[in-house]
Amino acid sequence: MTTTSSETPALSKAGGTDRRPGPLLAVVLAAQFMALLDAFIVNVAAPTIRTELGASDAGLQLVIAGYTIAYAVLLITGSRLGGILGHRRAYLGGLAVFTAASLACGLAAGTGQLIAFRLVQGAGAALLIPQVLSLIQREFAGERRMRALGAYAAVIATGAATGQVAGGLLVSADLFGTGWRPVFLVNVLVGLALLVLGARLLPDDRPTATGRRRGLDLPGLVLLAAAVSLFTVPLVLGQEQDWPLWTWLSLGAAAVSLGAFVVYESRLARRGGAPLIAPRVLRIPGIGPAAVRITVAMAVNAGFLFVLTLHLQGGLGHSALRTGLTFAPTAAVFGVVGLTWRSWPARLQKRLIPAGFVLTALAAVAVGLVLRDGGYGGVWMYVAFLAMGAGLALGFSPTLTGALADVRKEDAADASGLLVTVTQLGQVIGVATFGTLFLDRLDGPGPAASGEALWAGCLALAGAAVLGAAAGLGRRRRSR
Repeated sequence: MTTTSSETPALSKAGGTDRRPGPLLAVVLAAQFMALLDAFIVNVAAPTIRTELGASDAGLQLVIAGYTIAYAVLLITGSRLGGILGHRRAYLGGLAVFTAASLACGLAAGTGQLIAFRLVQGAGAALLIPQVLSLIQREFAGERRMRALGAYAAVIATGAATGQVAGGLLVSADLFGTGWRPVFLVNVLVGLALLVLGARLLPDDRPTATGRRRGLDLPGLVLLAAAVSLFTVPLVLGQEQDWPLWTWLSLGAAAVSLGAFVVYESRLARRGGAPLIAPRVLRIPGIGPAAVRITVAMAVNAGFLFVLTLHLQGGLGHSALRTGLTFAPTAAVFGVVGLTWRSWPARLQKRLIPAGFVLTALAAVAVGLVLRDGGYGGVWMYVAFLAMGAGLALGFSPTLTGALADVRKEDAADASGLLVTVTQLGQVIGVATFGTLFLDRLDGPGPAASGEALWAGCLALAGAAVLGAAAGLGRRRRSR
């Protein structure tokens, strides 16, 4: 992994951020955390939403999944807009849309309104989130960039578990008799504060002539949005609808759309045009294996949280709050390891990524073993959870840092859009794949049946982690 030796961040004088790198990082990561939180916090509120709004099964699915679908489909668009408008403008614009949509969600009078506002909320997040990584790339250099990327990885890891806890607390509190609404309204206060702070702290990065000249590449955006939509929607909704024919047709159409996108972008690049992702970004050493490993790490992380939630709440009868707190050790150790791994001995750092995935595989097997009989796992469950958090951190954080170490400022938007998209798609794939396996193996109610289904899911998680360990090994041997 190649890093630069400079300790001085490349910061914009216009925004004054060269004197305030800490507050700048805190502001952008707080927005990242809020948007991630929103993908999970609503799950806990779903039963209350169903009761108070009379939502159907399909309506409730769209309330939960609408955000994820809009977010995943528009991420690349949001990344390109950051290069065209400037990352500061795109960040503040996305944050404003997200905050306004959160207010609208909290005040929604019916299921249809809530679904529509959730889609808008996801669109705001898709404009906001790519700017976080781009700003880190542009405004930090050397060791400070590495530490900032470690903090970024920690925020991604802890968002899901924190969403479970926060959702349980807010719904249980029933503030002023508002039921589920605070899970959205809390974003309004945080979003307004971040808008004020962001306007003061973010550098005024005017778009360059190159960024304006590249434009949006609308045909490429349409083809990629179609591919992501056709891929994401059946994964999100397929299990609930027992995988009808349309889900398989949609997945097949996604592959066709992706092929058409690749052909179009290749021809556009040969004509001297500006494809959606600059070809030189795809040629950055290690970016391909890194994308695979990030996808696998996020799929295992999301799948682990999802199947354990199904087991703890459905099989063992835990409350949403207790379930969220159960995941706290995993999130905490992920954050700590993600922030500190660079201070470990250099001889260890070369092997951290494959070792992390191997540790993740062993931890998944251990979790399945201690919970297979339908018991509570005791102290060994928490030991396995700690190992899971450490393994995922070692698989994800060094991969992300290494992939972005040598990205040039002018390529920050494209690289950020690519890696943020595979991060999100990895989470969707993880929930759909491992969740489906768990539910298909669930033979009946009760802890014992749930434990057996969990065992199957954990074995699959371990297999995916082994795939992550293997990704990139061939390239490493060739480079020696």
